[in-house]
Amino acid sequence: MKKLTLFIAAIAAISMSMQAQEVMNGVLEVGDYTNASEVYNGSYMYMAPTNFYVGHTGAQLLYTPDLLTDLDGKQNVKITNLSFMFYCETFEEISRNLKVYVQETDAVEFVINQDWVKQFFEYENLAYEGEYSIDMMNFYGENVEVSIPLMPFALTPGKSLLVTIVFDALDDDNCTMGSDYAPFYTTGIRDRALTYTDNTTCFLDFADFPNATVTQGCGTNVELPVTRIEYSYTEGGSTSMRGDVNKDGKVSIGDVTALINYLLSGDATSVDIEAANCNLSDDGINISDVTTLISYLLSGTW
Repeated sequence: MKKLTLFIAAIAAISMSMQAQEVMNGVLEVGDYTNASEVYNGSYMYMAPTNFYVGHTGAQLLYTPDLLTDLDGKQNVKITNLSFMFYCETFEEISRNLKVYVQETDAVEFVINQDWVKQFFEYENLAYEGEYSIDMMNFYGENVEVSIPLMPFALTPGKSLLVTIVFDALDDDNCTMGSDYAPFYTTGIRDRALTYTDNTTCFLDFADFPNATVTQGCGTNVELPVTRIEYSYTEGGSTSMRGDVNKDGKVSIGDVTALINYLLSGDATSVDIEAANCNLSDDGINISDVTTLISYLLSGTW
């Protein structure tokens, strides 16, 4: 009975902590999104996050911690929406199947292999799948926004955000002249994006993945597009570090041991209950939190 009482008390502690926290919303701009003025007018292969000149495009965008400092010190950050902007000079109606993958990483640049070939990252965590359609005749000579609502993605402040975007035309007629599409980009933030273009093959079926070469229709030295990142976070309540179960200021194998000991004994004396909720669920502390914590230690991502 004592163990049951402690476990119920632990669940109550988590519940009260959550109630004490207020969910807030924030907006982070990468580049001057509000007053964007620089449009890209070079090769269509170097347009990010997409172009509408070919049938299939893909892009990986790496937002490094120096671009995400607005998130520092915030709790429970979740990315909820991404927006990009381009200048329209076409009358076409454009439709694309769209997939967006998001993940966090410690990387601050794309890897170059021993043959001096730049590499795409493996992609994971599908956050959006749907169709993007716009009749550009209604927006000729105007700025057009591509806004992508995401399944909320938990991002650890201090980590890089990697976004993989895939646009696939529905048919060959669903394209326009490359010069009629001009995305706004960030000045001077180079090498933070890789692009892929092809008229027949989707990026997800790219045969030479992860190799990014110009001969394969890839842009390898690309500026980030101006981006508006919308996110939620919490204020108030505890400032526990997720996964720091034993309260020693870091996340390590010792926290796995502490979490397992807690589950076996029910003794919460030396553990941080909120930090032990590694999978951020409302189901109390259980073996799933141990699995999540071990996975984090192996991969470096929640």
